[in-house]
Amino acid sequence: MQIKNYIRDIQDFPKEGILFKDITPLLNDPTARKECLSVLVASLNGQHIDKVIGAESRGFFFGMLLAQELNAGFVPARKPNKLPFTTISASYNLEYGTDALEIHADAIQKGDKVLIHDDVLATGGTAKALAELVEKLGGEIVQFNFLMELSFLNGRNKIEGHPIFAAITY
Repeated sequence: MQIKNYIRDIQDFPKEGILFKDITPLLNDPTARKECLSVLVASLNGQHIDKVIGAESRGFFFGMLLAQELNAGFVPARKPNKLPFTTISASYNLEYGTDALEIHADAIQKGDKVLIHDDVLATGGTAKALAELVEKLGGEIVQFNFLMELSFLNGRNKIEGHPIFAAITY
């Protein structure tokens, strides 16, 4: 099965000039979804994971499935002011401005083995912010794990020194 066959291109979304990679066909097909999860899990080569961080919002889909499959805790990384408890925050740059992600301050314990999952590695800003949050709390990043990588945007450069896996590369 080719996972790429379940990613739909949407031209000019969310704005003109952007070619959006839509994962909803993948989410909608149980067989493709299971195959994709198997590929993501296999990339870990049996390494122990204590926590899986999923980035808002599309990182939640497979992030939660990965946590379930790995018998690990799930940590949602949310946009500011979306989590109800004490949080820590990391900012990152966007094409026009900045944004931030937050996790609960007690979500990761010192020494936790952490898998960071998001749907796409693009410019690397989100991934770098997630790494800062994990490291601030004393967690150890086992792998950055993505459904797809847009390699022409060079996002890997922002998270060098960490293992990176993408099921699909464009």
